[in-house]
Amino acid sequence: MSYAAAIAQLNAMAPELYTRTGQARRKFSLEQVRALLGALGNPQGQFPSVLIAGTNGKGSTAATLASILTESGRRTGLYTSPHLARPNERIRLDGTEIGDDFFASLYFRVREAAERLVAEGKLPQLPSYFEVLTAQAFLYFAEERVDIAVLEVGMGGRLDATNVVDPLLSVITDISLDHMEWLGDTIAAIAREKAGILRRGGIMVTLPQHPEANQVLGEVATELDVRGVNAAAYMPMGSTGATGRYLIQALGEVIEVDSPLAGAHQHRNLGLAIAAAVELAGTHGFPVTAAAIAEGIRQTRWPGRLERIQRDGVKWILDVAHNPAGAWALRAGLGTLLEEEKRRVLIFSCLRDKPVAEMAQILFPLFELVILAPLHAARAAAMDDLLAAAESTGTAARATESVTAALQLAQECAQGGAVVISGSAYLVGEARTLLLSERNQES
Repeated sequence: MSYAAAIAQLNAMAPELYTRTGQARRKFSLEQVRALLGALGNPQGQFPSVLIAGTNGKGSTAATLASILTESGRRTGLYTSPHLARPNERIRLDGTEIGDDFFASLYFRVREAAERLVAEGKLPQLPSYFEVLTAQAFLYFAEERVDIAVLEVGMGGRLDATNVVDPLLSVITDISLDHMEWLGDTIAAIAREKAGILRRGGIMVTLPQHPEANQVLGEVATELDVRGVNAAAYMPMGSTGATGRYLIQALGEVIEVDSPLAGAHQHRNLGLAIAAAVELAGTHGFPVTAAAIAEGIRQTRWPGRLERIQRDGVKWILDVAHNPAGAWALRAGLGTLLEEEKRRVLIFSCLRDKPVAEMAQILFPLFELVILAPLHAARAAAMDDLLAAAESTGTAARATESVTAALQLAQECAQGGAVVISGSAYLVGEARTLLLSERNQES
């Protein structure tokens, strides 16, 4: 079967959180994931791993850690979500995404195993989109004989499909309110779900954060006799200056951190990645050096995070900020990027389960015009709700019929200025594909 057929079948699946009609449903079961993986030979047990959970920053942390391990000479798998343009982006080996033929082959193997289990009554239903991709990733990493896999939790932690591995380290990034209908409506409740990736006698790498999160993580770590590693030692040593470069000390050497990931909020994600790399070296014997840490950070590629594209006299800035904490981080990061821009336009959209009014209050007042774009997603926020959120901020807003139309309007309105595209990975992914395609056609 072809890659196109695999993608068509994947896209036809109901998301793991919602039915095709957009109604919320709960379907979390590690037992079902284990049954599927068991039928596939339990690939998740054939490679060591690091598991990363959190509300924001886990993808950046995972990408940076994987890059460091690759620069250390280790054959490194990386599994992340969501993707921006193609699901292949989620499954990488040494920075390169899985090829189309291998992706299709693994998809149909997983699909056939799932259908057989359903027919035998061993699964109540076919696995979700995320569960299928997770199984594909585990098969890929096992068959490619990776030295280590860095795995980003999809949502929560305790019942996430990735949580069937026995990780060498558990990394927990910053925790804030998001996915409350699934994880709980307090920081403490959400932190307890994230703490589900901890293992008895294991190692937790984290940073001090919200007091409620700190308390829960501390309690769970104590209950499980988990050793905590505080990544604060790998935060900047003094002012970062205008370039964002700064010094840290690790493995007995001073390292210059020079990351392509913009924004001061990335310092925390980088600190977590460095701490995890140092812990892998010290506790598990991975050949990580100070030089590999520095080069791995420099070589990290993680698009859609304050990513800048210059085209047709406009500075385009893309960031997937999809919740209030992400919006605040974006706002802080835009401080220097927009300070000299006289024309500022925002292209925005989000999913309906996000607090659109709160995100609007954080971001919209920074701009002269907000252009609202529709999303091709069952969970997309209604245009009327987006317009109401804009009206509540007093910011001028215009609705468009497509992302293409939104880009064209922004181009006209921001000549010589900047356009920020944010609010959803769906939006950023589609806009990024269009911008890069047009730029390549012109070159």
